[in-house]
Amino acid sequence: MGKGAGGTRAVAARPDGGGPPDEALRLFRFLRQGLDGSLRGASAAAVLERTGWVRSVGGATPYLALAVRGGLSREAVDGAVARLEIHELPAARGCTYVVPAADFALALRASQGRGDDADVAQAKKHCGVTDRELDRLAEAVVASLHEGPLDPAGIKDAVGGAVRSLGPEGKKRGMSTTLPLVLGRLQSLGEIRRVPVNGRLDQQRYRYARWSPSPLAGVRLTDEEVAVEMGRRFFRWSPGGTPEQLAWWAGLGTRAARQAAKELGLVPLGEGDGRLAFPDDVESLRGQRPARAPSVALVGLLDNLVHLRREVSSLLDPEDSLLEVPGRKGREPVGRLADLPHHAVVDRGRIVGLWDWDGTNGELLCGLFGRAPAGLEDAIREMTRFVRDELGDVRSFSLDDPESRTSRLAFLRAPAW
Repeated sequence: MGKGAGGTRAVAARPDGGGPPDEALRLFRFLRQGLDGSLRGASAAAVLERTGWVRSVGGATPYLALAVRGGLSREAVDGAVARLEIHELPAARGCTYVVPAADFALALRASQGRGDDADVAQAKKHCGVTDRELDRLAEAVVASLHEGPLDPAGIKDAVGGAVRSLGPEGKKRGMSTTLPLVLGRLQSLGEIRRVPVNGRLDQQRYRYARWSPSPLAGVRLTDEEVAVEMGRRFFRWSPGGTPEQLAWWAGLGTRAARQAAKELGLVPLGEGDGRLAFPDDVESLRGQRPARAPSVALVGLLDNLVHLRREVSSLLDPEDSLLEVPGRKGREPVGRLADLPHHAVVDRGRIVGLWDWDGTNGELLCGLFGRAPAGLEDAIREMTRFVRDELGDVRSFSLDDPESRTSRLAFLRAPAW
């Protein structure tokens, strides 16, 4: 078992001899992510601009991210969505993220050529779908929304025979009709947008509406410009990342990511260190003072503290990285994972445990790697109140529910540490 947050810990060695200790970089990222309470009272859009677009998979992570950083209620977040101050839309890698209005155009442009385009290619190859067919359907879909938003069933009724079944070959590949192909394409083009039926981001029930004026109206961004702007945000939100991590998050080729880093004038954190940051961030990191007092945050498993780089090891102390948790291949050392099996308990940027929500009994379960840091009880109390009063449950993704979570929760009830 690792020592508790209040105990004595060895400072991790500097990677390749030149960069800052992991402890210092963890704290720097923790502060940049606003997990110290410095963004309390900020708007949802301001929090997202400062800390990054939040991955949405029909789960609670967007609400958790905005609550723990800005103290924002679910009602406040839903209101920001309704006013289009923030929105869930196709973005990096063609995946859906909750994005501030200032970045709508960039996010949509970054989504193009990703995600749904792969499905279109499969439909063309195996189901005889043609561009002309999809263009005709797209025109019919847009026309069907002139009177107001419709759900997919309503759109299908409105466009009639323009939608075609893709038969057994389509079903094999998860595509029953041509309608989802067009809905995805029209979203990436900024022609339509998804509107949550009940205003919530964690329910995955949508209608579709015309987007007028489109965020992409008059916007011309080359692939190179998109790569640079994605890199600008990535390295501000997560200083000390690598070009390879940028390439994964933004859906870029490694060469394009390296070129973007070069154009941005990024520098290594130290001699021989492959991690990069803006020069002013490197200077700030060098002048940063250690944080003596614990600062605890309960974050979602797709929180930007972890998700942007999709690696867990740098957020752990060496002895904690060897602790085994449920992985895709049974129990695995947590330090080897790219994605966490549960939400994270973080103290000054270091993961000190895991938590999840028991929706059946209405309680928060927490498994710590060591001794509980000061402030943990307050953080648990506040998160419990937030979930009970405002969310009702903490879904990790769209198909997650209290029943399917039972086996995962069994581990947290008796972690083998």
